[in-house]
Amino acid sequence: MDIKILVSTHKPYIMPKDVSLYLPIQVGYDEVSEHFGYQGDNIGDNISYKHRYYSDLSAVYWGWKNLNVEYMGSCHYRRYFVSKKPKYNDDKFFRYILNRKELEKLLTKCPVIVAKKRHYYIETIEEHFKHTHESSDFDLLRTVIAEISPEYLKAFENVAKSTSAHLFNTFIMRKDYVNSFCSFMFPILFEVEKRVDFSGRTEFESRTCGYLAEFLLDTWIIKNKIDYQEVELRVLDGENKFRKAVAMIRSKMLGEKYDKSF
Repeated sequence: MDIKILVSTHKPYIMPKDVSLYLPIQVGYDEVSEHFGYQGDNIGDNISYKHRYYSDLSAVYWGWKNLNVEYMGSCHYRRYFVSKKPKYNDDKFFRYILNRKELEKLLTKCPVIVAKKRHYYIETIEEHFKHTHESSDFDLLRTVIAEISPEYLKAFENVAKSTSAHLFNTFIMRKDYVNSFCSFMFPILFEVEKRVDFSGRTEFESRTCGYLAEFLLDTWIIKNKIDYQEVELRVLDGENKFRKAVAMIRSKMLGEKYDKSF
């Protein structure tokens, strides 16, 4: 299978050795003066110059528009899809990430892979976003969907009321599914971007299009009745789940915003 998984990064970091499968891509390439020898997201049809609003989606857009592959995936320099069994080789840091053989076996069964759902339990997806981000952005997303993709509105409302979602803009899909998903997602986000006043926003608050996009994956899946399989997404260098839980509770009880990417 012709598979390429984009590993988006904004800084130099240890990368998988199988470059035929994993492609490191430096996001926001046009916004910085320091480059690390990775593929830039600024070649061909791209939104590298909008990275500050779209975060890792500038890599997804680049891959969608410029990669001629059978399957395309998106993960992060710290977050990867992993298997339960380690591979015993000299690449110890990446011993759990999916290799080509594992991926081909999975994709033969189902052409869409997403991360296991993250559960919030104490609040809905909409409530969680509004407690941690600019609340009007979620309402704006709903408005834009109703205006330009009204056939997706019911599915979006189902996502908004849920207490779990497939997050982090990570996936591996056959390219025709990527085309379908991105053709739905990006026009909506571009319209949201047009209507948001970014002046005076912090760097975290400016990445709203990237955060809002996380809810469009499930919206697309529900509306189109997409068959998918869930695979564990793991932060390879560790994740402070206690810190995240405390931050989430504080955001709900005290209205404090927090960057959930930590």
